[in-house]
Amino acid sequence: VIRAKVVGKKLMKDGPFGTMRYTVKQMKMYRGFQIMPHVQYIYTEASESLCGVKLEVNKYQYLITGRVYEGKVYTGLCNWYEKWDRLTLSQRKGLNHRYHLGCGCKIRPCYYLPCFATSKNECIWTDMLSNFGHSGYQAKHYACIQRVEGYCSWYRGWAPPDKTIINATDP
Repeated sequence: VIRAKVVGKKLMKDGPFGTMRYTVKQMKMYRGFQIMPHVQYIYTEASESLCGVKLEVNKYQYLITGRVYEGKVYTGLCNWYEKWDRLTLSQRKGLNHRYHLGCGCKIRPCYYLPCFATSKNECIWTDMLSNFGHSGYQAKHYACIQRVEGYCSWYRGWAPPDKTIINATDP
């Protein structure tokens, strides 16, 4: 998970359809530094129809998530990427202070009601009921964090989360 500005791009001829290699200037790394302490390139499929993402060169800073495979960072439409200035204050605070508290949690999407958690370490993501993807209210303003005895629940707030609360009413 990095914040970066795209400073170049090159179509690589590897694979049957090609891969786009974006050269990035890494501003900050939020997660993954144990695997790769500095990211210089981000790889994605060359075609959006193959889940490749289009990033603009020398225009915006982006939040980019992905995976490391054989020493390279890959991203795609199934990963979270967003222009940095489009992130909400809650999302920015989440990156710096909250999201790491949910590493032991699993987010389970809810596509239709009723939805139930099947284990104590799940947060039910309801944005899929009204919006598709990362653009819903829950994703913009809440963080799934682990609380007492391994229970996970959604949290929204500016103060550090109260570790004594097992469950929350929001959202």
